[in-house]
Parts: sequence; C-alpha cells; structure tokens
Amino acid sequence: MIQIEGLSKTFRTSDGTVEALKNVSLTVNDGDIYGIIGMSGAGKSTLVRCINLLERPTEGTVRIDGQDLCALSEPELRTVRREISMIFQSFNLLAQRTCLKNICFPLELIGVKKAAAEARARELLELVGLPDKADAYPSQLSGGQKQRIAIARALATDPKVLLCDEATSALDPKTTHDILSLLRELHAKLGITILLITHQMSVVEEICTRVAILDNGSVVEEGPVESVFSAPKSAAAKRLVFPDGYEELPESETPGHRIRVVFRGTSSATAPLIARMAIEEHILANILAASIKSISGKEYGSMVLEVADADECARALAYLAKEPDLVAEEVNLHA
Repeated sequence: MIQIEGLSKTFRTSDGTVEALKNVSLTVNDGDIYGIIGMSGAGKSTLVRCINLLERPTEGTVRIDGQDLCALSEPELRTVRREISMIFQSFNLLAQRTCLKNICFPLELIGVKKAAAEARARELLELVGLPDKADAYPSQLSGGQKQRIAIARALATDPKVLLCDEATSALDPKTTHDILSLLRELHAKLGITILLITHQMSVVEEICTRVAILDNGSVVEEGPVESVFSAPKSAAAKRLVFPDGYEELPESETPGHRIRVVFRGTSSATAPLIARMAIEEHILANILAASIKSISGKEYGSMVLEVADADECARALAYLAKEPDLVAEEVNLHA
C-alpha cells in the first residue's frame, strides 16, 4: 500500500518560490491500477518523483507498506527502490547496450551474477513479447518496442510497484492501446500495483480502477474512475472529462426545464431511452448535449435534456428514475 499524507513540494527559483505540490494525500491499495491525471503543470511528475524520493518532499510523508520513505537513509532507500520501479515517456534506454543488456543493468547494480541476470532478462523479454530482440539495440526498435523493453527492465528486480510517468504520451493511439493491454496483462499475472501519471483521459478510462485529479498542485477530486468520469464535481475534472465545455450551455430562448441524466455503467446509454420516453409518456425532450464513454465494458457519461414545462419535467424525472444505474436531476439554465 502507498500512503501519501500532507505532501508538499516547494522549489526555489530565480523568480521566487514555486509550490509544485500542496498538501497532497492519497492512498493506493495493493493491486490497484491507479491513475493520476491533470493538465500540464498540475504537478503530476513532481508527485511521482516524490513517491520514490527522487525529489525530497518539503513536507509530508510517503509510506510504502507502512514504511516512511522520508525517514530512511540513502542506503536504506536504495534497497526499498528495488521494489518501486519506474518507466518514462522517453524510455531512458542505454543506447550502447543491447536490449538484453539494458534489462540486465538493474540486476548488475545489485550484484546479480551475469548468468542469472541474463536468464532473468530472457524471461522478461518473453513476458513483454519481444524474445527475438535480445541482441537488438534501442535505435533499431519502434517506440512501442522501446517501451516494452523499458517495462521489462523495470520488472527485472521483481518490484511491488510500477510507476508510469506519461509512459504512453510519445506513442500513437494503437501502440498506446497495446502498451496498456500489456500493463493490464502484467498486472493480472504479477499482481503488481501500477500508479499511472498521465494527461490522457483515454488512458485512465482504458486501464485504471481509481483516479485522482491533480490541479495546480492539489488533489481536487478522487474516487473510482466510473464515478469521477460519469459525474465530475470539480472544475478541473469537468475540464478534463468535457474538454469541449458542453456543460456551459447557452441561455435558453424558451422557458423550458433542463434535466441532467447521468449514466453509471448501464446499457441505457446506448438504448433509445429518450425515444421510448416520447412514445410511452408523450414527453418530447430536446437533447441539448451528450457525452457517453465506454469504461471497462460499461457505458458512462451524461446527457442534458430540455422539456417544455414543470409538469413534463416531473413526469420525465419519474420515468427516468425507473432505469437502473441512472441518475436524473433538474438543473438550472447553466447545466
């Protein structure tokens, strides 16, 4: 378990003091695939570097399985870091080493004998699907292959935690999907905890179980992915979930009533719900905006409807209340 409590990080620059992190508290349970998402400059990379103490927090604590990393000496911290591996956007492979030797490198650092290190490296090449690339150099690989080798290297010391700092940001959509699928497979096989830092909504939707929204150095929202993404509460979460800003609806030219419908993992999102309501209840609803997402095989999202008057609004709310995994509420003109 990763427990982050009251974490703050301040940098002193020539232009003054910068508060990169402000009183961040999070808990990542063993076996989670946990996403931390935010816009550029939100403090995501600083947070992940504080978790393995590549950056020392100004205040607060980071505990791994109850052990306070901030209280450890450098030799003790080096030992703990064997259980906390990291992969990066830029892969960080050693250009003069073959793929096999890149994977062997962290094992060499802790004194594993050459034969044992190479045997472990070949196992990992099989695990990431590149057994034929042992003697290839990083310059001979595609971006996706480089990241697979970086993942294999990160797993060499059999860590409990894998930190992914924008690990798919340099990849095209298909390769991103392939890498996320690999991470999901490794999570299932190894039971490893994955903490994933990203600015890509699609990455969190595809793989994560829980998510924290980081904005201006603070956690502004946290919870299960489906809850946060289907009904975001903070302004930062709404900007990420609804990048087109559709919730800022214009003033209505008619005195109609507006209803927000939130889908929480239901087939109703793809069923002709509004058409059925029109046929069965004779309620004509205008769809002002809609955003539906598929997360872990279920449909999530929201829709804003407009109906003619208070009576139709009440009847529509009563009708929608019968649907499972769906929440409907009347909202003001600025839904």
